[in-house]
Amino acid sequence: MEPLKEMFNLEFYQHYATVFSDVDRNFNAPAFLKDVTANLDELELNGRLRNTAVVLQKHLPKSFEAAVDILYKAAPALKRGYTALVLPDFVGLYGKEHFQRSMEALKDFTSLGSSEFAIREFLRVDLDRTLKVMQQWAEDKDEHVRRLASEGSRPRLPWSFKLEQLIKDPALTASILERLKADESAYVRKSVANHLNDISKDNTSYMLQLVKSWDSGNLHTSWIIKHASRTLIKKGNQESLSLFAFEKDVKLQIDNFKLSSNQLHLGQDLQFGFELKSIKDQPQKLVIDYAVHYIKASGEQSKKVFKLKELTLQPHQVLQITKKQLFKDLTTRKHYSGTHILEIIVNGQVFGAKEFELHC
Repeated sequence: MEPLKEMFNLEFYQHYATVFSDVDRNFNAPAFLKDVTANLDELELNGRLRNTAVVLQKHLPKSFEAAVDILYKAAPALKRGYTALVLPDFVGLYGKEHFQRSMEALKDFTSLGSSEFAIREFLRVDLDRTLKVMQQWAEDKDEHVRRLASEGSRPRLPWSFKLEQLIKDPALTASILERLKADESAYVRKSVANHLNDISKDNTSYMLQLVKSWDSGNLHTSWIIKHASRTLIKKGNQESLSLFAFEKDVKLQIDNFKLSSNQLHLGQDLQFGFELKSIKDQPQKLVIDYAVHYIKASGEQSKKVFKLKELTLQPHQVLQITKKQLFKDLTTRKHYSGTHILEIIVNGQVFGAKEFELHC
């Protein structure tokens, strides 16, 4: 499979140069193409994204207002998706002294890809002013804009820097989440849940008190609360488990826990199975996960928890469960040889663990 960074390849930049030269007669396409591809092989995905915005600024008018006008003209001919993040990245880098114009541009560009990373540049330097704009975005008719209000203000947005002020005081985004807690768009609801999940990692009590104040009878809100609680549930947080009537006093045993092999090569599946046996006289509502302790480049282990299933185990019921996990290098994970551990987790408690060797 072609690496994701190849979204920004020579063909992409040739098209880019053509589009900008079509909308700006002063745009030097050959010079832009030479500059933007000069060190392309050395850059990964996000490096290529940032480099595109930096080189673009060199070849556009020095006036931010004039440069943004050209971005608007070019946008309809550019590909949507991740590569479209160049436009908001440009605004995030060079628009801080043009706040109102930048807010308008980020709002407009977010539907092309997302302005979630760029808006954080403004949150970092002018939190209160930017949050006021994002509160308005939370009421916008466009789901992309509403999602931007939630996603851009996440305390721990992946692939971005942490917003320490929001980690310290998560109540600062409460008004945004309140406006979106029953949003009709699944795209928006997922972002709200992820925002709350971020909060739960640093401010567990606050997050739980907030969602307890919401109407869980609303199907949209209920979904958000459940998805937002996934990290707490995986950790066996008792208050979070009680929100969904999961059993707090789990009584069961794991029998016949087996791996397909204790020697695995990269690219292979690890198949595993076990019997779940209730040793309780009452039904137990359970969330069953499994965790893999991966080897990092340093040789240390890093635990990743995966969702398996939710079920109600009847008194003294025995249930057979099987699963397979593919061990393959991904953009987000590189595997290393060594001893790995597979754990079976029920309502946050480890009930079984086995070691296996991965050979890369």
